[in-house]
Amino acid sequence: MNNLIIDNIGEKILLKIIRNKKEYNIKLNNYRENFDEIVKIIFNFLDKNNINLSKNDNIFVNQGPGKFTSIRAAISVAKALKFTKKLNIYGYNSEQITNNNHNILLKLLKEGRLTKNLIRPKYLK
Repeated sequence: MNNLIIDNIGEKILLKIIRNKKEYNIKLNNYRENFDEIVKIIFNFLDKNNINLSKNDNIFVNQGPGKFTSIRAAISVAKALKFTKKLNIYGYNSEQITNNNHNILLKLLKEGRLTKNLIRPKYLK
């Protein structure tokens, strides 16, 4: 099973795949040109690592708190992948990640602390 993590709330855009015991990740500066190209960046990242998302794979998307445009871009891509590939989508909050350890999301999922298909963005004021 593939687990794609999309986190573009901070100064960096983080894309991470956790697949069995292997991990692939990329960090990019979070500036307008990159989040305008987020779809292309994600597909290039998946292609580069020979990852083909399919039914029942998971997408985890950071739903904030953060900037409106960054959150909306990530959620839009995640929802598009959900509908086209029949993936499971889970929203998480920045506070759930400590020490940049995004692997905790798999533990939270296993414990039932993330809700499938529930996204509640939290925008900074």
